Amino acid sequence: MTPLAPHVEAFFRTHLAGERGCSRHTCDTYAYAFQLLLSFAATRHRTSPSSLSLEHLDAPLVLDFLAHLETRRRNAAATRNSRLVAIKSFAHFLEYRVPAAMDQVRRILAIPVKKTDLPLVDYLTRDEVQALLDAPQPTTRLGIRDRAMLHVSFAAGLRVSELIGLRRDEVQLHPDASIHVRGKGRRERVLPLWKQTTAALQAWFAVRGEVSTPEVFVSARGRPLTRSGVEYVLHKHVQHATARMPSIASKRVSPHVLRRSCAMHTLQATRDVRKVSLWLGHASIKSTEIYLRADLTEKLAILNAGVAPSLRPGHFKPPDRLLAMLRPS
Repeated sequence: MTPLAPHVEAFFRTHLAGERGCSRHTCDTYAYAFQLLLSFAATRHRTSPSSLSLEHLDAPLVLDFLAHLETRRRNAAATRNSRLVAIKSFAHFLEYRVPAAMDQVRRILAIPVKKTDLPLVDYLTRDEVQALLDAPQPTTRLGIRDRAMLHVSFAAGLRVSELIGLRRDEVQLHPDASIHVRGKGRRERVLPLWKQTTAALQAWFAVRGEVSTPEVFVSARGRPLTRSGVEYVLHKHVQHATARMPSIASKRVSPHVLRRSCAMHTLQATRDVRKVSLWLGHASIKSTEIYLRADLTEKLAILNAGVAPSLRPGHFKPPDRLLAMLRPS
């Protein structure tokens, strides 16, 4: 029996971070997937996760784990596929590290992903975005921070990992305000800022004070904000914004919804999906095409460019009531 723990440790400490250069968010996502997988396998084999062997991690167990995610944990197919991606990445790692497990690895790699629905993206209207940006109180230090954070998140269409990782030396306010974003897949981009966003950042830097961390947005204790911290701040201000704009209550607002709102507003303003892709830092324009499906602008142009077929004229004559009553039902 081959111990599994050394391979998992090498996969996360050496392969992902060092050899592949994966982002912290990717490493955290994969780590959570393996927490679930190893806990499931340990329960199945009545042992501890540290005592699992490589032979325990076979294709039938992975299939049962994926079914467990959907049935017991009620995860969507997209989440199930995301966990499978992490497992397959580990299987590819084992191909070269443990050649004797090649047959076992190939069976895992043969597990297909599930087809998923492609729903329309959720986004906030311009009035809803304005209500959210106006929710923080600019009379307190944290209110000034939250206002700047929401403005930057929306204006630049940042992923939450890009927002919390933004450093002070990556923000330039003069002569032309811009931010240097280190994006997903190590793709970097520089984005200009609106005057309003620049003013919000200047107000935050004036009260931010001297802190030891280089990140722009910090907690009340001077520590870098975490993903959960951003979600907490956003949730708090969504509740305040809902009082002014009740339509927000029908939407599930997350940090990524702000990014999608930026994308939709940019698409509606430019009518150019390539510019949206450039602004968001997508690796492929195919990732941006989801916004075309949710935007009516281009579809209305198509509709207006065509010629609608005519309606056949005619008038409806209702049947006689007495005869209608006598007809069998």
